[in-house]
Amino acid sequence: MNRFAEKTVLVTGAASGIGLAAARRFLDEGARVVMLDIDDASLKKAAAALPQDRVLAHVGDTADQATAAAAVKAAVDRFGGLHILVNNAGVASEGDIMKTSEADFERVMAVNVTGYFHMAKAAMPELVKTRGSIVMTSSVSGLGGDWEMFAYNTSKGAVSNMVRAMAMDAAKDGVRVNAVNPSFTKTGMTEDMVSDPELVAKFQERMPLGAPEDPDGVAAAMAFLASDDARLITGVNLPVDAGLRASNGQPAQ
Repeated sequence: MNRFAEKTVLVTGAASGIGLAAARRFLDEGARVVMLDIDDASLKKAAAALPQDRVLAHVGDTADQATAAAAVKAAVDRFGGLHILVNNAGVASEGDIMKTSEADFERVMAVNVTGYFHMAKAAMPELVKTRGSIVMTSSVSGLGGDWEMFAYNTSKGAVSNMVRAMAMDAAKDGVRVNAVNPSFTKTGMTEDMVSDPELVAKFQERMPLGAPEDPDGVAAAMAFLASDDARLITGVNLPVDAGLRASNGQPAQ
């Protein structure tokens, strides 16, 4: 498939995990990709392995409004425009409300919510020109909740409704806004979880297609939502969760 030939995609959190998988997927389908991440060394290493004529690495913190404006400008300057924003950068902290420090809560919200706002606001004028789309990484935690993940749950709940609100407002300009909502996925953020066989087994009982999920599978769903194949889809939070929500979170019988 070559669904994104001559299109430019900006992916945040692109140095690893779902973001890197997304960058690779869009490149495989012909896109030009701007990879944005706060981790300079990891970003440059990841980008170096990709087609240099269609990749631009840009370092910055999406919680900083100036980063968003600079990244969008870099995309336009290098590739002539912007067609798709993948809002993916994210952080997490563990603990219920009493165990969550104010600093941890503020950082999670700054990256997972305010960062998405900064990026979408900076990108929107260019996306209106191209009648483009935004795909955000929310979570099944933004559709329900998890134990001991208060700040993360709160942030992803905000993202899920941000998608709905933005989709309604942006439709008049031909811009679509959707989200993928993964469950337990193999990324750097879940490295400790993946290495816990007992925890993995519990998830496998609740997820009919098995766990943990593959970042490439999430990236495939992102590519679908960003493509013209999904031209009639906007305001959707798509569970990419190996059947977790279908099973109602119950262990297999």
